[in-house]
Amino acid sequence: MMREVKERCTMAIRFSEVLGKMKGSDLGPLLALTAQPDIISFAGGLPAPITFPLKELEEVAVKVRQEDGAGAMQYGPSLGFMGLREAIAARMNRMYVPMGMTEISAKNIMIVTGSQQGLDITGRVFLDKDDVVLIESPSYLGAIGAFALEQPKFVEVPTDGEGMIPEELEKLIQTTERVKFIYVIPNYQNPTGICWSLERRRKLMELATKYEIPVFEDNPYGDLRFEGEEIAPLISMDPKHLVMYSGTFSKTLAPGMRLAWMVCNDDILAKMDLVKGSTDLHTPSVTQREVALYMQNYDFERHVEENCRLYAHRRDVMCDAIKKHFPADVKCTYPHGGLFLWVELPDGCDARDLFAEAIKRKVAYVPGDSFFPASGKRNYFRLNFSYNDDEKTVEGIRRLAEALKSYLTVK
Repeated sequence: MMREVKERCTMAIRFSEVLGKMKGSDLGPLLALTAQPDIISFAGGLPAPITFPLKELEEVAVKVRQEDGAGAMQYGPSLGFMGLREAIAARMNRMYVPMGMTEISAKNIMIVTGSQQGLDITGRVFLDKDDVVLIESPSYLGAIGAFALEQPKFVEVPTDGEGMIPEELEKLIQTTERVKFIYVIPNYQNPTGICWSLERRRKLMELATKYEIPVFEDNPYGDLRFEGEEIAPLISMDPKHLVMYSGTFSKTLAPGMRLAWMVCNDDILAKMDLVKGSTDLHTPSVTQREVALYMQNYDFERHVEENCRLYAHRRDVMCDAIKKHFPADVKCTYPHGGLFLWVELPDGCDARDLFAEAIKRKVAYVPGDSFFPASGKRNYFRLNFSYNDDEKTVEGIRRLAEALKSYLTVK
């Protein structure tokens, strides 16, 4: 009887048309693999747990409750706790005003519950069905998934080791209707790890300014620079204030705090705030106060530098192992920051078929086709180098090399 009732109820449920068109993300199942102790996973974009400043975060958590417990536990403004917004504005001004950015006000910053919420809100604010998002080829699958809820069309812009190719971008702008915004990750891009050159950034902003197209500058990895000089962000080349800048504490403090921010002009921010208030009212007041106090009482910049030293070492461990073990016709990027590198298989290969061989050997990665929303190229995959220690990384790359050799021999 109970089974019959359940079946009748299930048959009566009607879900949305949008949900019916959604494709499941690779991230969920692949991240679940990290919980299996015998799998060495290079799949997730996980920071190293040893970088979390647990002692300091515990101290600020206690202090927040002692000094402002009632405020921390109360509802707050949808734009976020002003103390944190001021700390973020001060840091961005210190870093980017010397590079040409117009000084930003805390009033133009909105705190979001992880940068993923900022992506979701942006899609809701800008996109109707069949609107166009111009996007790097490849690009971050989390952004693709967030925007896809609004049923837009993704147009991939040809990209090389310096970023979007300006001539190709302008052709697409001139020949594509209903372009709503351009989405880019200029610093140590997810998934490729490339960093845009200064010239490419300037060219992009010249085109965005000329055609008055908003630009979403996603910068989760900019703080994780291992070598070289800081390159000016797009928001510092923005005379018409078209850039929506996104930053996060997930890669520098701890992702579990779910704290990120967006910087937008007055008109866009008002629309973002409207949607934000309708979704979750506000990001948790407690964690906002904790991070604000952390930035006030501790050396955040030194903490970031320590993270960079660790991740640079782990990148080198992975790249050295790849050089030693991978077949010569398998190529990969050498990122100068961030968390990822990008592997290219010979033409005709399929990273999903290879994945089956890899899992047999207890090693995992993210197949690359999900990062191409239109073309679905299949001979690429992404590796994360930040999470595993040296021993696991070397062993994981050795296992992956075995999978590659087995797959390529049959191929």
